[in-house]
Amino acid sequence: MKALITGASSGIGKAIAYELASRGIDLILVARRGLVLKELKSVLPVNVKCYQLDISDMKNIEYLYKEVRNEDIDIVVNNAGFGLFGNFNETDITREFEMIDVNIKAVHYMTKLFLYDFIKKDKGYILNVASSAGFMSGPHLSTYYATKNYVCRLDEAIYQELKEMKSHVKISSLCPGPVDTEFNKVAGGTFVGKGMKADRVAKIAVDGMLKGKMTIIPGLRIKLGLFLYKFIPKKLAMKFISKYQVAKTSKKGL
Repeated sequence: MKALITGASSGIGKAIAYELASRGIDLILVARRGLVLKELKSVLPVNVKCYQLDISDMKNIEYLYKEVRNEDIDIVVNNAGFGLFGNFNETDITREFEMIDVNIKAVHYMTKLFLYDFIKKDKGYILNVASSAGFMSGPHLSTYYATKNYVCRLDEAIYQELKEMKSHVKISSLCPGPVDTEFNKVAGGTFVGKGMKADRVAKIAVDGMLKGKMTIIPGLRIKLGLFLYKFIPKKLAMKFISKYQVAKTSKKGL
């Protein structure tokens, strides 16, 4: 088997690369940091190709697809993404548009391109890395939460379409809570409490993907929290989320 992973230079993407490699799956790794990808390639026990690309540019996605479409890829992991803390009226619009390009447009385009091929051969897995944020609204991290809602709803719709087609192609959303990665450093915040280890999330993600799960939620605490969220009035829930996000960013001057 062969897998393509975006955002593979760190965090969940890097952990998934290690997890898939441990199962003997060859890899195509994509990220902006080419040197990190080369270092990763040197330690993984499988065949690895690396592409240093910024997938916020749709032309780079088209280039990547043309480069790898004949590689007989079995798995696509759309992991690249980032967040931005701050009040909506204060956050930088250019940075937000970059986030929308990476978190939504790139995921949408990559999913669409490879889904065409997977449907034709009636096999393949698409794993889109979303977030537990994809089930709620997020004051002080509003655009990020909105992008992850988009990914979750898109995947659910495609999942049902594939089911109605009786296709053997599988699509899954990975929806973790806090994970110990570079996310907060990039977004401008600090964890409140301890996040899950990325390697643990990666194992759960790959297991769930291969089982064809529509939604993969690592960790009992997050599963319980999302279950209880359904029964809390939305305005009250947003107050709790707002306090949580402010606590994460208080040291950053929000």
